[in-house]
Amino acid sequence: MIFRSPDPDVAIPEIPLTQFLLERLASQPEHRALIDGPTGRAYTSGQLADAIERAAAGLAGRDFGKGDVMAILSPNLPEYAIAFHAVSRLGGSNTTVNPLYTLEELIAQLADAGATHLVTVPPFLDKALAARERLGLREIFVFGQADGAATPFSDLLATPGPAPSVPIDPRQDVVALPYSSGTTGLPKGVMLTHYNLVANISQTIDAIRLEADERVLAVLPFFHIYGMTVLMNMTLYQGATVVTMPRFDLEQFLQTIQQFGVTRVYAVPPIVLALAKHPLVDQYDLSSVKTVFSGAAPLGPDVAEACARRLGCIVKQGYGLTETSPVTHCVPDRRPNKPGSVGQLVPRTECRIVDLTTGQEVGPNQPGEIRVRGPQVMKGYLNNLQATAEMLDAEGWLRTGDIGYADDEGYFYVVDRVKELIKYKGFQVAPAELEALLLTHPAVADAAVIPIPDEEAGEVPKAYVVLKGEATPSALMAFVAEHLAHYKHLRAVELVDQIPKSASGKILRRVLVERERERAAGVAT
Repeated sequence: MIFRSPDPDVAIPEIPLTQFLLERLASQPEHRALIDGPTGRAYTSGQLADAIERAAAGLAGRDFGKGDVMAILSPNLPEYAIAFHAVSRLGGSNTTVNPLYTLEELIAQLADAGATHLVTVPPFLDKALAARERLGLREIFVFGQADGAATPFSDLLATPGPAPSVPIDPRQDVVALPYSSGTTGLPKGVMLTHYNLVANISQTIDAIRLEADERVLAVLPFFHIYGMTVLMNMTLYQGATVVTMPRFDLEQFLQTIQQFGVTRVYAVPPIVLALAKHPLVDQYDLSSVKTVFSGAAPLGPDVAEACARRLGCIVKQGYGLTETSPVTHCVPDRRPNKPGSVGQLVPRTECRIVDLTTGQEVGPNQPGEIRVRGPQVMKGYLNNLQATAEMLDAEGWLRTGDIGYADDEGYFYVVDRVKELIKYKGFQVAPAELEALLLTHPAVADAAVIPIPDEEAGEVPKAYVVLKGEATPSALMAFVAEHLAHYKHLRAVELVDQIPKSASGKILRRVLVERERERAAGVAT
């Protein structure tokens, strides 16, 4: 059977994303839209709209236009939203980059995305300049002082508007190009159109109803689709205030909630766990928090309930993927919450649960792979028709790679994962990327990487390695750490004689995962 949202269909305007946002900002120009948590710097809605128009005019005057790709290598700042929407206003694409990336990882994404320009912050400028040297980027902009090495973003903001008019096809033109590993393989550019992002905002604003006096803490990164859509774009569209934090530090996080009277906290499970159990929480007044919303990885009902009791608030979950812009399921504010559930389908979203053995659709309370269809589903993977075909079928159904079921009331539960992706504190770690790197080590003959459970992070990567020379597990972990961002670092290495594989040579990661589970069960008993 096909599951559908219990809510009526919503209208989705076929207009460019930034036009969609600017029309709403114009209705309350004096309202504080963005606040930088550490400094208190703020933009009203009117100032934000003006800054977007000026930055777009400045970019247009510097040879940035439709079809160009801007890489944003920055932590969360108010100016992130300005840069993103200035690019969008001109019909360009934003490829959002994890600031923790090494130079090698940065260059790989910029090259694949076809980035022409880049905007960053002073601490990452050396890495950005090295990438420009390798790739020939046309120009680098920097939030803050550039010391002549790059163009200050403030120069763009000093440009008088308006920006030139640019024809944009909402259904075809890509506005965001975040990277995801999908269900398997290396990170791929996810082509999200203006229509995809406008659709997802339109689908979620009735379920997540923000009032104008609400303050939303944006500690989850804007480069991630969760932060980009839910924290930045949806919150700004609804007229609430976004309070940005450049990175997660528990003490600063709690201080910011207290200082600004944050009403909604969007989090990942490790943050919810800290709110539930860390003793530091008791030193701060968090009474303003009405809702904690967890996403990006499954949240256990025990942790959710412990957090709700401690803070005296509602703790609920949502579900989605980078490939779905991201929200497909959430618990609406007006409906009962069920701990452990990721909620119901958002409007204009369909879902099938497919039995992994038979390939047949199943009904309520029967587990299978979750497959979704709706206007928020990506256009496809950039320059990768094969990966797109493996993820999306001809009828528009997207394979999530997650196992779950729906109860009799249409509340969904995610219980396991088919896909290979490892979720470390909500960040994606692709086993194939770690395996490819390990195979470049002169002592490694073969390797396989799987997730193992971790109370704080959710999952961490473990490698099984076949050696052809001398190397210790600690040396192999150090080798990976030299080349990849910290959340991709191996937390365990086991030396083995052989990696289990299928007849076609595909690594049988599920065999290794089951081996780990059996060991854990043996230790527990």
